[in-house]
Amino acid sequence: MLTALIPTVFYADVSVGVDLFVDGVGMTVLHRDGDLVVAARDNAKLYLVENAEAADNDRPELAIETDDINAVYADIARRRPDLLHPNLPQVKRQPWGPREFAMLDATTVCVVFRDWT
Repeated sequence: MLTALIPTVFYADVSVGVDLFVDGVGMTVLHRDGDLVVAARDNAKLYLVENAEAADNDRPELAIETDDINAVYADIARRRPDLLHPNLPQVKRQPWGPREFAMLDATTVCVVFRDWT
């Protein structure tokens, strides 16, 4: 049985990822050791790794599903409105069904929050 998919996001400077996911999304650092940071909030978890070469090759877009997008949006917009994506800074119903908003960091890593209810 599969229980979780845990992405790894590479940064030239891992502090940019910590800013987005810990300060922005509100995740908690579970582990920090040199170039590796493990962060989580509720059932979402990811690895942040400092590796400039890998970061140069990939700036991912990640999606996090929620069943209460209004509460997640209110929390993030209150704490870090500067990280809201300029193309999707508010909760919006998409033509394909979900309600979404997004965040964007200085390196163009994008996090889309999605609610299918």
